[in-house]
Amino acid sequence: MRAVHALFEPPVSQRLRQARHVLVAGAGGGFDVYAGLPLAFALRNAGTRVTLASFAVSELGQLGPGAWRRTGLATVRPDSPGNDRYFPERTLARWLAGQGHDPVVYAFQRTGVRPLRAAYRALIESLGIDAVVLADGGTDILMRGDEAGLGTPEEDMTSLAAVAGLKVPVKLVVSLGFGIDAHHGVCHAHVLENLAALQRAGAYLGAFSIPPGSAEARAYVDAVAHAARETPLHASIVNTQVAAALRGEFGDVHSTGRTAGTELFVNPLMAMYFTADLDGLARHVHYLDGLERTRTPMEVALAIEAYREGLDRTRARRAIPH
Repeated sequence: MRAVHALFEPPVSQRLRQARHVLVAGAGGGFDVYAGLPLAFALRNAGTRVTLASFAVSELGQLGPGAWRRTGLATVRPDSPGNDRYFPERTLARWLAGQGHDPVVYAFQRTGVRPLRAAYRALIESLGIDAVVLADGGTDILMRGDEAGLGTPEEDMTSLAAVAGLKVPVKLVVSLGFGIDAHHGVCHAHVLENLAALQRAGAYLGAFSIPPGSAEARAYVDAVAHAARETPLHASIVNTQVAAALRGEFGDVHSTGRTAGTELFVNPLMAMYFTADLDGLARHVHYLDGLERTRTPMEVALAIEAYREGLDRTRARRAIPH
């Protein structure tokens, strides 16, 4: 029997209402954890304990032995040694410290599914996590495999497969930044088609906007601006556009030089969370079982490539007719 949802309370709120300790983790590498910040702030403001984590594509080799909780799982703090040009986890830790928050961001080392699942399990068990939210900056985590373009799925799908194999009371996926992954070849008509399929299966949990002017929106915009100042050569393309949308910007608005030479379409849809049950989403990804035994990023990439090469055809790219 499906749960009964109320108009004024999104299904995500219902699922997280009883959670005592929520892990909000970036599904992909880099700044994906920032896409989970508005939700994390809302949970904290409601009195729920929240821990932040990131699937790190930054180099973690400079961290000392004391930073490692176990193989593949490190604790990043504002003073952690690392690359000054690109270290999103430390950048976020420094912003959190400046706001008076717990300045700890956990970093999962970039691996395949099996080591990542072991690292997730260790963190969940040690902290008493009872809900996991994977946050994707963009929409490529919603791709099931037969689309004309998948975006950059390797890290997202490694995280999805790793967490799908864990026993946690609540497991969710949130996607923020609708339209931005067109830059990486995603057809957003396919995103909507996939969400409709998830809805038929009872796995789509709806969409909701980050309220403009809310405390969560202001904190998120500030965190993104801080990151852009700290790492100007690697500012997040996704999060700077979402922040621009929250400020009410529209159209070809560039908040970082990284998007120079491209035409952007900043709009209010970018500031909406599209949400799904994690296990339900995992069941819709055609090749996810093929990632199950992977131990390295290369094995993940090869498994996705092998699946794609075995397709007779992919879904044709199409425009949204409006």
